[in-house]
Amino acid sequence: MTAVRKFDTEGIAPPERLRYWNELVDRIYGGTFVRAQDNQFQGAMLAWSLGDLDMIRPRSTASFVGRQAALGSDERLILHLQCRGESLHRQGRFESRLEAGDFVIGSSHESYSLDLTAHQLLVVEFPRAPLEERLPGVNDLLSRRMSGASAGGRVFRDFLLSLWQNAEQATDSEWCEGVNAVFYDMVALAMRGAQKPHEAIGDTGLRNRVLALVDAHLADPDLKTLTLAQACNTSIRTVQNVFAAMGTTPSAYILEQRLSRAADRLVAAPDSSITDVAFELGFNDSGYFTRCFRQRFGAAPRDWRSGR
Repeated sequence: MTAVRKFDTEGIAPPERLRYWNELVDRIYGGTFVRAQDNQFQGAMLAWSLGDLDMIRPRSTASFVGRQAALGSDERLILHLQCRGESLHRQGRFESRLEAGDFVIGSSHESYSLDLTAHQLLVVEFPRAPLEERLPGVNDLLSRRMSGASAGGRVFRDFLLSLWQNAEQATDSEWCEGVNAVFYDMVALAMRGAQKPHEAIGDTGLRNRVLALVDAHLADPDLKTLTLAQACNTSIRTVQNVFAAMGTTPSAYILEQRLSRAADRLVAAPDSSITDVAFELGFNDSGYFTRCFRQRFGAAPRDWRSGR
C-alpha cells in the first residue's frame, strides 16, 4: 500500500506538458502514450496502489491515449470508469463508447486506445485470476461497454469513489486485504448486472445540454434541479431521470463537480483564500464547503492545498 501521489501540468511550460505527461503515464502504466495538441494540453492525476490494485484518477483536456500489449508478463485487466466527458475505447474488434458512469475492462495482453473529450477517468489495473474465479465467463465481457445505469454499476462506482475518499487514512494491512476482496466481488456483480438489458432513460442531446449547463453555472449558488428544468424547457422529473440514468441525482452531481473543481482550484491558485474558492464555486457557507470537501477527499481544503 502506497500513499496517494499527485501530479499536475500546472507550472510546466505549455510546450513541455505533453512530454512530461507521456513520461508520467509510461512510468505508471508501462507502454502507455498520449497524443494531443502540445500547447493546449493540461492534465492532473492522482495515483495510488492498494494491494493488487494499481489505481489512477486522471483528468485532462481532449486527448488520444494508447497502450501497447504486454505479452511477456502475467495478464492483468484494466478498468476504465468514465467519471466526466466521453470516450471511445477500442480493443481488438470491439469499440465501446463510454459516457459518464459507464466502464469497460480490457486485457493487458492486447493493445487498446481511448479517444477522449475533456474528461476525468478512474482507472484500475489488477490481476485477472481473482476476477475469473468469481466470474468464469469474464472473457466474453472484456472490451464491452458496461452500463453505469445498472444497479450493480452504480454501487460499484460509489464503492470506487469511496475508496479514494478514505485514501489518506488507509494504513491498515487487514483493511487493505479486505478492500481487495470486496473489489473483485463488486466488479463481478457490476459486470453481471450490465449483461441484462436495461432501458436507457433520457435523451442523449438533453443529457449533454443539462451537463453543459451544470458545468457553465457552477458558480451560481441557485443552480438546482428546477433551474436546469426551466433552462431546458422540460420537467423536473425529466431532469431527475437524466441523472438517474447516470446513477446519481442532480444535487449530488452538482456538488461533486463543485468539489472537484475546488480541489483543482486550491492547487492551481495558491494565493486565493479558501473562502474565495468556496464562493467562486457556488458555496454560500465556507464551513459547509470545508465539511463537504473533507468528506469527499478525506482532507481539509488547507491540507489538500499543502499536499498533506
